[in-house]
Amino acid sequence: MSPALNILRRDIHISGAVQGVGFRPFVYRTASAFGVKGWVRNDSQGVTIRALGSEDLLERFQRALRDRAPEPARIREIRVLAERSVEDEDLSDDFRILDSEMTEDVTASISPDLAICAECLRELMDEKDRRYRYPFINCTACGPRYSILESIPYDRAHTTMRDFQMCEQCAREYEDPADRRYHAQPNACPACGPHVALWSPSGREMAAQHDALILAADGIREGRIVAVKGLGGFHLMADARNEDALKELRRRKGREEKPLALMFPWMALIREACDVNELEARTLAGPEAPIVLLRKRQNSTCGLAGVVAPGNPFLGVMLPYTALHYLLMHELGIPVVATSGNRTDEPLCIDEREALQRLEGIADLFLVHDRPIARPVDDSVVRVAAGRLTILRRARGYAPRPVLLDQAVPEPMLAVGAHQKNAVALALGTEAFISQHVGDLDTAPAFRAFEETVRALSVLYCAEPRIIACDQHPDYASTRFARETDAPVRVIPIQHHHAHIVSCMVDNRLDGRVLGVAWDGTGYGSDGTVWGGEFLLADRRRYERIGHLRTFPLPGGDAAAREPRRAALGLLYELGGPEMLLREDIAPLRDLKPEQSRILRQMLQKEMQTPHTSSVGRLFDAVAALLDVRQDCTYEGQAAMELEHAAWRAPADTPPYAIPFSDGQADWAPMIGRILEDLKLNRDKDVIARSFHEGLARLIVDMARLADEPRVVLSGGCFQNALLLERAVALLTQAGYTPYWHHQVPPNDGGIALGQLAIALNTEH
Repeated sequence: MSPALNILRRDIHISGAVQGVGFRPFVYRTASAFGVKGWVRNDSQGVTIRALGSEDLLERFQRALRDRAPEPARIREIRVLAERSVEDEDLSDDFRILDSEMTEDVTASISPDLAICAECLRELMDEKDRRYRYPFINCTACGPRYSILESIPYDRAHTTMRDFQMCEQCAREYEDPADRRYHAQPNACPACGPHVALWSPSGREMAAQHDALILAADGIREGRIVAVKGLGGFHLMADARNEDALKELRRRKGREEKPLALMFPWMALIREACDVNELEARTLAGPEAPIVLLRKRQNSTCGLAGVVAPGNPFLGVMLPYTALHYLLMHELGIPVVATSGNRTDEPLCIDEREALQRLEGIADLFLVHDRPIARPVDDSVVRVAAGRLTILRRARGYAPRPVLLDQAVPEPMLAVGAHQKNAVALALGTEAFISQHVGDLDTAPAFRAFEETVRALSVLYCAEPRIIACDQHPDYASTRFARETDAPVRVIPIQHHHAHIVSCMVDNRLDGRVLGVAWDGTGYGSDGTVWGGEFLLADRRRYERIGHLRTFPLPGGDAAAREPRRAALGLLYELGGPEMLLREDIAPLRDLKPEQSRILRQMLQKEMQTPHTSSVGRLFDAVAALLDVRQDCTYEGQAAMELEHAAWRAPADTPPYAIPFSDGQADWAPMIGRILEDLKLNRDKDVIARSFHEGLARLIVDMARLADEPRVVLSGGCFQNALLLERAVALLTQAGYTPYWHHQVPPNDGGIALGQLAIALNTEH
């Protein structure tokens, strides 16, 4: 270059998920190819570049940075910080990669854990490669990130890999900017990295390295249950074709009927078991590699045991996403159950010594390794509905990827989420960093995991929250945490269903007013009652409750979520008084023992422990009980799921039940009356279930017309139901309205924290 060309020095800052994804080597290679001089380094907010060259050259270089970024990277913004002409700077040096520079203001996005890439997979199976069959192979495009990170910037010294000193060959790769393992922080090989071992239940080592994988595979084939330490915690694995082994797994874990996740060795076998469309296939094989809910194929030849997902037309399936999983599954060549390594209602196991105690009596063998896990990160769960991917559980592959808030928070802000399906979120700048799925906060171990997640977010981002947003429910464990914190913070309680709607608005970059349809199982209403079937005119600051499902009594309150018959009895009592509870031709009444019947009638008549609710979730439960689909649940949402499954079997042109709306209430009474009549006439129960779904979808369109609001936002746990979501989206679109639903965060309470943040941000401080 010559100064006569008017050489510019341009300082560029790139924000987003640009650390731990090979971004600096990419910048180095791009700069070298263009002949750009200067340097690049990580900092607390992302990546800073100093680039020297002609104006035209720098423009082309900058475009290439955006257009050719490596797949795992997520660029939020490329900003020019400063630019000036230079004539005396030394342009003879090559482009360099500098050491990271930290400040106190941390907003750099941490990359999620990424599935093994094609290049590493090729090396893994190459007998001539020095990492042949090495379970911890990775590069800048794949491998652990969030699950091993203890603080930022993302350098090896800040990860759980810090005690593994790289050998000469690994160090050479790590220090070579032209190598794809340049600054790959988990970089290792068999000579210097972590290793696997197979343990007995007492902790005795039975085999090491590849022999351990072979013996673990043999154990699974023989019908044993093997606890496998993976990326973000343990799986419990068993042969998915072995009915006896899976029944024993269910018995030991205390998981009676809830579907079990499956891992398949390769895509072809998934296609034998399930119908897979293009988007589903891309998602399964993508860098996030989540569990994807797929419809079972009729007459599949895979031989899956019926106990995997009894009575369920869908399977939750995934592909191997680490080298360890790939080697194990390649050896097996069969689908296996890969369910979370914990006891029911407990957090995921992440430490091998702890696993020996917590999984005692469940696992027959333990396939472990010596790379520590910094935090539990469960498998994400997604499904394709209405032509778009919807996240149902946001964890590995997605967390803690941020969501843009559109406006900057004045100071660090924490949202502690809900009580069930908990996830927490931290807002810095214009971003909400959302934690992995924590789960229900019903037990002491679960609450400790919640506290640790809150602490970890603050540590990772060097941020002490000054504002905490929480749910209005006074008895939620997350709310108590917010109110009882010792730190000098302002606590802002947020109404549950408003948070649902605003969560979906932020998810879809919506501002202004919308018609929000917030349907779920339960949420604390601003009037102190149990809400769950709400129509809200809402924006990011306030809401107006313009309608709701007609309320009905719920004998036993929360117990009704486990016993759908209770919701049915509440409906019947509201519909026809005490006399309705004496009928023996209605399923939930027919099987009640006399003493149960007496107690429940008394609770309803005297309104003892019998709150009234507007919950659509409990309406689903009640209809499931009336149809005798489900009277008692062994896991949350079971009755509603099975009612959805029944509805899928009915013809698509099934007409809806009418749900009239007047005086601010959607009246379910005519529909329930029709259902009782149809049951008397022996109408097909699948058709009744479909008419129920169609009626609810039609109600949403009717409300959009009444509200005269063109934008309709659908949120809450009921919209995990793919049939309800798809019918609502289709009918709203046909009627000229624009529907919005979730895709970055779950519609269930796992997305609540995002809505809490956005509302708190718009609250007067």
